[in-house]
Amino acid sequence: MEFSDEPPMGRVAKLKQWVRTHRTRAIAGVGAIIVLVAGGIAYGVYASTAPDPLTGFLTFKPKPKYYAPLTGLLVKDEKATTKAVTAIMIENSPDARPQSGLKAAEVVYEAVAEGGITRFVALYQQNKPHLVGPVRSVRMYYVDWLAPYNASVAHVGGSYRALKVIRSGGYRDIDQFFNPNYYWRASDRYAPHNVYTSFDKLDALNKSKGYKTSQPKTIARSDQPVPKKLTAKNVSMSISSALYNPSYVYDPKTGMYNRFLAGAKHIDRERGQIQAKVVVALRVHMTSVLEDGYREAINTNGPGEAVVFQNGVAYKVTWHKGKRKNQLSFTKADGTQFSLARGKTWISAVPVGSGSVSWK
Repeated sequence: MEFSDEPPMGRVAKLKQWVRTHRTRAIAGVGAIIVLVAGGIAYGVYASTAPDPLTGFLTFKPKPKYYAPLTGLLVKDEKATTKAVTAIMIENSPDARPQSGLKAAEVVYEAVAEGGITRFVALYQQNKPHLVGPVRSVRMYYVDWLAPYNASVAHVGGSYRALKVIRSGGYRDIDQFFNPNYYWRASDRYAPHNVYTSFDKLDALNKSKGYKTSQPKTIARSDQPVPKKLTAKNVSMSISSALYNPSYVYDPKTGMYNRFLAGAKHIDRERGQIQAKVVVALRVHMTSVLEDGYREAINTNGPGEAVVFQNGVAYKVTWHKGKRKNQLSFTKADGTQFSLARGKTWISAVPVGSGSVSWK
């Protein structure tokens, strides 16, 4: 290979001289370069277009968007929408607070378990908190709510009816009773408020059982504009006694509702105050006795009244749910579909008669 020590300006002058004496060849070379560049651009455009079957003309084919089934938020690709869903029963007695992993939950259902004590079933797909708990037992109405999500169910035993259903073969039961190596008892709390797990362990357990993907049914979601007038900056719910009643304060800067419990901030031990983009007060009918001895049962079959809080505004709607594996849906007063905003959602079962919901 030969190297020239000729100054750059000398080489430029020679190039100009060559172009003047070989004008036709120079024009042809530039034209070829332009054709190659234009062809590359055209191919890129064609790759993102498709011919109209009627006219034959190219039409723009937008890049597909994929949304998380639980929250409606954008995700990277289609594979993310079929990640395995896990539902975890989380305790809410004062001895269980502050809980771990609740802030990362994508959808949470809150209801009375027994004796006025509320409990949560928290659902996860995109988020995988390291520590989750305390884990407690499951009830039939939680099974009704989690069934549409095609979720594994992490719990420590449960009521007779709930266990009979989730052990029937049609559900993904990952009960601590039969999988003790994937749960542990913490030393800083006393039983039964000390059973914990992690997604390192639950992912491994799900994988071992072949629960690698889920096809969750979705609650309708859409992009919701923020109204100029905020009608629900403060939300209060009476579900049980003062020890268990939640409330929310809307933060216009984040567009989120900060959650409070028993008059204080509801804290995730590792991640701080719990927040929700959407809060739903689901008015439900409760009965006092079940045949297996548990004191409360909830009718999860709609329709029923509900109030949805999102973007600082309250919406009175009707909730619907048919069979166990049917997903919740909501309609406006005129019967048309009502969509929730995209984001983390807390759904609270407020008893008809004894419970209430207010906002300002």
